[in-house]
Amino acid sequence: INFICYLFLQFKFYLCQNFNQLIRVNLNINMDKFIEYKVIDHIAWITLKRNPSNAFSIDFLDDILNTLKIASKDKEVRVIILESDVNKIFSAGLDLNLLVNKSGLEIREFLKRLYIDLWDIQYNIGKPTIASINGAARGGGMTLAISCDIIIASEKASFGYPEINLGLLPAIHFTHLPKIIGRYKAFDLLFSGRTFYSEEALLLGLISRKIPSPEINDKVTEIALNLSKKSPTSMNLGRAAFLRTNDLDYRRGVANAVEDFCNAATTPDAQEGLKAFLEKRKPIWET
Repeated sequence: INFICYLFLQFKFYLCQNFNQLIRVNLNINMDKFIEYKVIDHIAWITLKRNPSNAFSIDFLDDILNTLKIASKDKEVRVIILESDVNKIFSAGLDLNLLVNKSGLEIREFLKRLYIDLWDIQYNIGKPTIASINGAARGGGMTLAISCDIIIASEKASFGYPEINLGLLPAIHFTHLPKIIGRYKAFDLLFSGRTFYSEEALLLGLISRKIPSPEINDKVTEIALNLSKKSPTSMNLGRAAFLRTNDLDYRRGVANAVEDFCNAATTPDAQEGLKAFLEKRKPIWET
């Protein structure tokens, strides 16, 4: 009996000592098939795996938001990395079917997640977040990337705001992009819809560092490990102060962006642009 009690106490001690690890293993198993979540050396890796382009459906975006919340609440996590496992793609942005023949109210349901909920979670997450980009980031993929504190990109990364080509508006980026790169350069990128690459993004100040593609995982890990060794309390307080200082008018800008996007997305031109893209033809704009 004493031996059985001893074994029970040892097992109980093991469970207590490894409770966080057990939780993380279960989370990894139960995660949606489009997201992988793992924690190594105080670093949470959130890997997007929704082929072919990591396009945001409402469910997929909910999964991303919920995974960020899990990482935020995990006391063992000190740094969070967002990356993609889809070849040549970080994220193509929103699933365009969410916008076709939809009302403004239905579009707001999606924008609330991408514009408001994402930024609220990132604002209050309490630890640094890193976007690791080794492929194309477009539209909503850019929104996800720039919600992070650090953006690391390889020479294979490419960027763009193609919404204007579909009759839509990259409205959320009206708020932050001119502050980063200046009014005239921002207007060029946002209203030309052109693709640009990591070298230009680095010169503009849109990414933190450019890393050779074969080295990006090692470099991102190195950066995350360095951050993870800082005082968690100092990182939390310092990050909060940094965001308060730099994002004073952001909430008002987000509210305006939701209205601007919805107003554009329900116009006949936007609906024509979306349908033309999905049907692989040139749009016929209203005159």
